[in-house]
Amino acid sequence: MMDPDSGAKPPEGGASAAAHGEGRSSRRKKAKRGGKRRNAASLGHLDSVDSAASAGRPHTQETGPPARKRKRRRAKSGGSQEASHASGFPVSGERAHGQNEAQPPSGKSRNRRKKNRGGRGPQGRPLAPAKAVPNAVRMPAPAATAPTQARDMRGRAGSEASAPDTQGDRPIYVNDLYAALDLGTNNCRLLIAQPTRPGQFRVVDAFSRIVRLGEGLAASRRLSLEAMDRAVEALRICAAKLANKPVRRMRLIATEACRSAVNGEEFLARVTVETGLELEIIDRETEARLAVSGCSSLVGREARSVVLFDIGGGSSEIAVIRIGNNRSSRLANHITHWTSLPVGVVTLSERHGGRDVTPEVFSAMVAEVEGMLASFDCPPLGPVYRPGAEDFHLIGTSGTVTTLAGVHLDLPRYDRRKVDGLWLTDAEVTAMQAKLLSWDFAGRAANPCIGPDRADLVLAGCAILEAIRRRWPSPRMRVADRGLREGLLTDMMADDGVWRRVRPRRPGIGGHEEAGARR
Repeated sequence: MMDPDSGAKPPEGGASAAAHGEGRSSRRKKAKRGGKRRNAASLGHLDSVDSAASAGRPHTQETGPPARKRKRRRAKSGGSQEASHASGFPVSGERAHGQNEAQPPSGKSRNRRKKNRGGRGPQGRPLAPAKAVPNAVRMPAPAATAPTQARDMRGRAGSEASAPDTQGDRPIYVNDLYAALDLGTNNCRLLIAQPTRPGQFRVVDAFSRIVRLGEGLAASRRLSLEAMDRAVEALRICAAKLANKPVRRMRLIATEACRSAVNGEEFLARVTVETGLELEIIDRETEARLAVSGCSSLVGREARSVVLFDIGGGSSEIAVIRIGNNRSSRLANHITHWTSLPVGVVTLSERHGGRDVTPEVFSAMVAEVEGMLASFDCPPLGPVYRPGAEDFHLIGTSGTVTTLAGVHLDLPRYDRRKVDGLWLTDAEVTAMQAKLLSWDFAGRAANPCIGPDRADLVLAGCAILEAIRRRWPSPRMRVADRGLREGLLTDMMADDGVWRRVRPRRPGIGGHEEAGARR
């Protein structure tokens, strides 16, 4: 555009540009004041703002807060109607009248504020990953038989959350721990473990001590003061281990000694007072099922029937398992017959003597157990053994069978990794029993796999084993260095669903196969 007087183009930023900018600014201010008057009139509760605008007072003299502060307040409030009314801005239906002040400078910021409103995305999911805590997956309530302190320990674990590690496709937390304690007639055992791959777990801490709680029980029907003192001392150590670990869930059980003693309940009350642990006395059927659950991974896919036995200190549990074509994920569901013999290594050795065991004494012990098994009504298992058949075998879980395995391997010191899962033929078991029977007490105590604590008990256990082998002849036996504690851990982890996998169904895979692969 040319100037008519000089014929030259006016310089940029000159007087006409300044006048044009001032006119635009004046029109913008008038539009703002007009929008404020209409908004105040429509809301009906900003009389001071309306009177100030009608009197021509400048915007900075309004009685409300400054526009910039109101703008910040609106940005923080997320654009709610309550914030709009309180700050003097129009509600959503009237936002066009005060658009320059009510909305942020750019559309990008406005969209970001809408998207981040409430800290969630358009599908309601958190925008930032939530902090991993051990109880992120809600655990079901413990069973009615679970001890009371399981709830207390879960509460304690919740305050000790830590960063997760990963194991496969599942986050593994440091405090994602389970604990199982077994107070038996002879031993006090504790395991603290962490679930890993489906059906398996990693042992974090363990404790085992021979306390001989059932010493003298067969004669007096009472727990002696010395035996109770030994057990309480061991349980104090267990309580300290549990207190120092963020245990998510635990179950603490007592078996035959507390079950049959007249003062068993009185002893458990003392344990609670002195250690803070509450133990539950389980029945014989539960004990048999837990032993099966603990050894389920040692039953091969080719097996169709199994006799599992647990030779304890005061009782011996035997479970007959028949497996058809549809194998359950829990082997205990296949138990068809079970029994609990009121005899164990402690009670049998006390009746017949465990230090100086002659062949005649050994035969008398075997005959006593055979008489107990004669009253157990159980049909024969499967066809007669055929060479190479693998559909039936024995599984032994106790100190007796693990001792036999250690002696058979001639270990310089007991090694669980070499013993657990070991197969022994019928001839090897017979040879090991004869070898132990040929040793005197000092010879048995000198063996690193027996030691002085078991030297007077191992032959009583061999007598019980011999009676079982005569009732259910089998070409082979599998050794399990596991038992009730492992069964407790397996059941708790399975009940809580820690091994479940949600996998997309693949074409051609049926629903039953997919469901079986999840656990």
